[in-house]
Amino acid sequence: MVSRRWVLGGLLASGAGIANAAPFDRALIPPPRPNGFAKRAAPDAGDLINAANLSGDTAFVVADARTGAVLEAVNGTQKMPPASTAKAITTAYALNYLGPEYVFRTQLVATGPVVNGRVQGDLILVGGGDPILDTDQLGQMAAQLRARGVRGVDGAFRYFAGALPQIHDIDPDQPDHVGYNPSISGLNLNFNRVHFEWKRASQGYTVTMDARARNYAPRVNTARMRVVNRQAPVYTYTQANGGVDDWTVASAALGNGGARWLPVRHPGGYAAEVFQAVAAAQGIALPSPRETRNRPAGTVVAENISPSLTTILRAMMKYSTNLTAEVVGLTATGRRSGSIGGLSASGGQMTDWLGDRLGQSNARFVDHSGLGEDSRISPQDMTRVLSGYGANSVLAGLMKDVYLKTADGKPDKTNPVKIRAKTGTLNFVSGLTGYVKTRSGRDLVFATFMADQRARAAITEETRERPQGGRTWTRKARNLQLDLINRWATVYNS
Repeated sequence: MVSRRWVLGGLLASGAGIANAAPFDRALIPPPRPNGFAKRAAPDAGDLINAANLSGDTAFVVADARTGAVLEAVNGTQKMPPASTAKAITTAYALNYLGPEYVFRTQLVATGPVVNGRVQGDLILVGGGDPILDTDQLGQMAAQLRARGVRGVDGAFRYFAGALPQIHDIDPDQPDHVGYNPSISGLNLNFNRVHFEWKRASQGYTVTMDARARNYAPRVNTARMRVVNRQAPVYTYTQANGGVDDWTVASAALGNGGARWLPVRHPGGYAAEVFQAVAAAQGIALPSPRETRNRPAGTVVAENISPSLTTILRAMMKYSTNLTAEVVGLTATGRRSGSIGGLSASGGQMTDWLGDRLGQSNARFVDHSGLGEDSRISPQDMTRVLSGYGANSVLAGLMKDVYLKTADGKPDKTNPVKIRAKTGTLNFVSGLTGYVKTRSGRDLVFATFMADQRARAAITEETRERPQGGRTWTRKARNLQLDLINRWATVYNS
C-alpha cells in the first residue's frame, strides 16, 4: 500500500498545512467550493494512485501558478529524489547568476607573434567550459587559424582545461560505460563521449574509436578498445598511463556490428588531440599536446563562441543532457562564490541559494543534473520555486511540451490542455514537474515524484543499465503522472 497524506483546498504553498494534513480518507474530499472552483466529474486522486499499483512512494503538489495556493497534495513535504527534474532548479540557478545572454568561449591563444606562418611561441587551446562544443566547431577554429596564415608553431601545443575542476564522473555508482555519466572539465568535447563502432570481419571484428561530428570524424588515441572472447561483463574499463581510456568489450555482446557512445575520462586531452587532427586537415602541423595548469596570457588567434545560455538551457531541458547541467551549475557557483570546489560542494551552493530564495527549504542537491543518488527535494518546495517564477517566465518557456494521451495511448497534440514540464527518470525513480494551462486558460503549477527506493537498492551493477521490471515501473509512473494532470485540468479548470 502506498503511504500518503492528503490535503485539498487553498493552503498556501509556503505554509505548514501540508505537513499537518490528515491521512487520506475519501470523506475529506470537500463539496464544491463557494469561490468558483467547482469540481467536475473526475477520477479521485486516491483512486488513481491505487489503480496505478505502483510500488514505493508517491508524492505531489498542485497549486495555482499565480497565487501559489495549494489546491491538492499527497505527501507534499516528503523529500524525494528529483532525478532530472533537478535541472529545472539548475536552470533557475544558472539564469540567476549568469544571465540569459551568457556565452562560453573556447579560444586559441598564441604566446608570440606569427612570423612566416609560424607562431613564435606556444599555441594553447583554452577551454571556457563550453558544454556543447563539438568536433566541427574545433574544425572551424582550425580554419580561422589557417586564415590568419598559421601553418605551425615554434614552441609547444598546449591545452588549458582549468576553467572548471576536473571531475572523473558525475555519479561514481553508475556503470563505467554509460555515456550519460561523463567526466567534466573546463575543456569539453562532444559531451565528453567517444564514438565506438564495430563490424564483423573475416576474423574477429574491426573496431574504431573516433570523435565524429557532421563534417569530421578523426580517430583518437586517447581511448582504445579491445574485443575479448568472453560472455560477460560486456565492458571493462581502466585508465592507462598518459590518461588513455582503456576499454575491453565482450565478443558475445557484439553481433554483426553496431555503435555506441562511451564516456571520456580525460576530456581536455581528448579535445586537444582532436584539435591537432582537424588542424592537420587544414594544413597546420602541431606537435603532440601537453596540458598547462595556468591560464595563458597572449593573443587570441581563433575563437568559438557558444550560443546564449537560454539556447543551451533549452536544449538541456529537452534532451536532459547531464554534462550541460553540471557545467552551467558549476559555472554559476563560480560566479556566486568566486570558487567552485567539487561537484558536491557546488550542489551545496545551489541548495543554499534555494533556501535563501524560499526562506526555508528541506532540499539537498549533490550535483546539478539529478543523477546523484542523494539529492532530495519535496514537491512543495519544487512548486514554490516554479510558482515564484510563474507560468509565463523564461524558466517555463525553457521547459518542453508534454502531452496527455489519446484513448489508444498516443500523444494528444490537439488537446486544449497544455503542459510545459521537465521529466526525470532514474531506475525506479520518476518525476514530472512544470506548468499546466487548463481549457479555460487557468495556469497551474505542479510537481509529482514517484520512487521505489527498495527496488532501486536491489539492482546489481550488472543490471543497472536495464534492471528487471524497471521499464514496467516507469511506464506505470508516467501514466499516473498524466492521469493526475488530466484530473487537475478538469477539477481546477476555473
